[in-house]
Parts: sequence; C-alpha cells; structure tokens
Amino acid sequence: MIEQGYILRPANPLFIGFSIFVALLLNFLPFGNAPWVPDWLLICLVFWTIYQPRRVGVVWAFFLGLIMDIHSASLLGQHAFMYPVVAFFGINWQRRVLGFTRIQQALHLLPLFIAASIWPLAVNWVTSGDIPLWAWTSLFSAFIEAGLWPVAVFLLLAPQRRPTDVDLNRPL
Repeated sequence: MIEQGYILRPANPLFIGFSIFVALLLNFLPFGNAPWVPDWLLICLVFWTIYQPRRVGVVWAFFLGLIMDIHSASLLGQHAFMYPVVAFFGINWQRRVLGFTRIQQALHLLPLFIAASIWPLAVNWVTSGDIPLWAWTSLFSAFIEAGLWPVAVFLLLAPQRRPTDVDLNRPL
C-alpha cells in the first residue's frame, strides 16, 4: 500500500492490540454521557477494519462490544451488536475509502459514525418507550469522531512509516 510516497511496513500485531487497548481505556474514562466525548474504540475499530481487515474483524468487534456493554452497564448486546455492524461496513468499504483523501474519508465515514450514535437512542426508545430531548445531542459525537479521523489515521499509521534502514542511495 502506497501512502503519500511511503511504502508502508506491515502492521505489528502488538501495536494493533496496544492501540485497541488504549482506545478501550480511553472509553473507560469517567466522562459520563457528555455529547462531546467520542467513542475512541469505535474510531480505532473502524481504522483497523479498513487498514488491516485480516487482523481485526467482526469477532474482535463483538468481544470488545461485550466488554463495553459490561463496563457501561448498558443493555447487554447494545455495543456487542453495534461494533460488529460497524466493523462489517468498515471491511466492505475498505477499497472505496482508501482511494480518498483523509478529509474525504472522514466525510465518507460520517454516516457510519452517525448510525453508531443513533443505535443507542433506538435501543433506549425500544426498551423504555421514550427518547429524552437531550439524548439527540449524542449525535454531536459522530461529527467529532469524523473530525478526529485524519488525526487517528496519522497516529495509527506512524509506526508503519518508519524506514527499516536509511540508505541515501535507495530512497525506497
């Protein structure tokens, strides 16, 4: 895969696991249900399902969703259903998304982030029968997630950009 003049090295499985673990820990921070807090694990899962679909897929997303359901004490299966669906679309949109620039990728993934923000509202509506008016502010996090997409791509691809050995005679 050629990335802005770079030939990327293979992704280290330890770095993939570390980045997912850090995203999981960021989701565990006690910010409550503030509308400005993005779902860090969702951004990380979408990134790895697009850039490394053979290593991170729907099964990883399901188990991470179960962990998030247990942590947030939400209805069991709320995240465990949403994360695999998002991972499925990330895998299916992989070839399409990689052909765009980072800003275009963010705009292309915005409906996916919006759908992931609407899903908890739909589950709450089905289980309790009403949606509070303030709950619609959670859609704001989808726009923050899409805005953070170029930063996430830059940070998560950084270890793959390092040259193995620098040789001034061979630029590749």
